[in-house]
Amino acid sequence: MNIEQLDKAFVLPTYARNYTNFVRGVGSTLYDDSNQEYIDFASGIGVNSVGHGNEALALALSEQAKKIIHISNLQVIEPQAKLAQKIVELSGYDMALFFANSGAEANEGAIKIARKYGETKFDNKRYKVITLEHSFHGRTITTVKATGQESFHTPNFSPYPDGFSYEKSIEDVYKAIDDETVAVLIELVQGEGGVEPFAKEEIQKLATHLKSKDILLIVDEVQTGVYRTGEFLASNLYEISPDIITLAKGLGGGVPIGVVMTSHKDILSAGDHGSTFGGNYLSTTAGLSVLDTLSNLYESGKLQEMMLYFESKLQEIATDYKHLFSKEVGLGLMRGLRAKDSDILGKILTNSMNERLIILKAGRNTVRFLPSLTISKEEIDEGFKRFEKALSLV
Repeated sequence: MNIEQLDKAFVLPTYARNYTNFVRGVGSTLYDDSNQEYIDFASGIGVNSVGHGNEALALALSEQAKKIIHISNLQVIEPQAKLAQKIVELSGYDMALFFANSGAEANEGAIKIARKYGETKFDNKRYKVITLEHSFHGRTITTVKATGQESFHTPNFSPYPDGFSYEKSIEDVYKAIDDETVAVLIELVQGEGGVEPFAKEEIQKLATHLKSKDILLIVDEVQTGVYRTGEFLASNLYEISPDIITLAKGLGGGVPIGVVMTSHKDILSAGDHGSTFGGNYLSTTAGLSVLDTLSNLYESGKLQEMMLYFESKLQEIATDYKHLFSKEVGLGLMRGLRAKDSDILGKILTNSMNERLIILKAGRNTVRFLPSLTISKEEIDEGFKRFEKALSLV
């Protein structure tokens, strides 16, 4: 059987797969089993933050794998402690961390922290979490329910946990707060919801209000974190101090990892939460290597330079193809073009893959771009050359 037949025979059909078989990658270029090369503007949905075949990451993983890959969290894990320190220092927040394996797990941890806070800090139990329409927070039963998109709340997986509500806008959040509200969970740029950033002023106003009410602000930075929007955290960019932040995706450079970090460092006790694999030697070694690469890129100014270059190319497209797109959206290297309808979006995605350019879709008919943070100008130029060819065929 070939790879497509194997996949269809033995893997549950939960993805609408493309069956291009990639066998290696260098930087932001992938090669299939016929040695055809593709420009990667998706980076595994924002995961491969330091590109494919990154030598420093590969060496760090290889050297660690020769020693210890995994032990239990019942013992101290040196790279885990060092990565926690590095994340706290880069964030600028006085927080402590729990390591998991994914963004959904990180958000589960955030909800558990909020629920315990609501149980132990007030005379009356507080447990309700407010999120926003078009949000996305994961695929577990609880994080699906926290996601503000009705299409995810199908009867197939019901009943769902209660205590979640969704508001259309930040302004509506104020009206939704009651004496059982414990937290507000938001993405500062809604990724799956259409690469839609919120205004800095309204987020700052909300953060101040929640603080005055002792309601927790949880910021889901699974996609926006680890320099994706230009700063280490989008929370830094928005100049707010959340109570809880979640990270995943780009932190491991492709190795599964998730983080929930909180300023409420005494809220959880031994036995309250756990993970067999979370924060093991391999994933935290990966995280240390990734942060070393990206913090140096940030400090040198090269990250900002590449972000501005990518943005300029995208703005040219938005200007030249107004018959296809209504606007350009996003921050940093988390970008989107809002297609005028779903038919246009579908054609663009198909044509781009035919031109050997990997892009993504997001809600609200959005073409989404999440390139590696180490992408080169040459790869950007070639990618947009192919994108324009794809657009010319729509």
